[in-house]
Amino acid sequence: MAGEPQKDCLFCKIVEGHVPATIVRQTDTTVAFRDINPQAPVHILIIPKVHYDNAAALAAGAPEIAADVLREAQAVADDEKLESYRTVFNTGPGAGQTVFHAHAHILGGRGLQWPPG
Repeated sequence: MAGEPQKDCLFCKIVEGHVPATIVRQTDTTVAFRDINPQAPVHILIIPKVHYDNAAALAAGAPEIAADVLREAQAVADDEKLESYRTVFNTGPGAGQTVFHAHAHILGGRGLQWPPG
């Protein structure tokens, strides 16, 4: 069920403290932690504490928490002293989503060309 923790979800396990992560920020509704396979000098994931499979499901089911994730993007960027950064939501395996728990990637610390390659 959407919003409920999933036993087999890596990010739900991080939220519950069962899997370690390098947490950089935490609010009542979100957790931000360093990506274990960084694609930029700064690569932080922001996840909602509730489980939704992707960003669209989160926006539809809990729009206030989707907004919290976006607010945390700026807070993370401020903490990391990023003047510029990219926020990415991958939705579906064809877009590179590998953990099916909504999450935002915050990437920065180097020039980020468009389109990404």
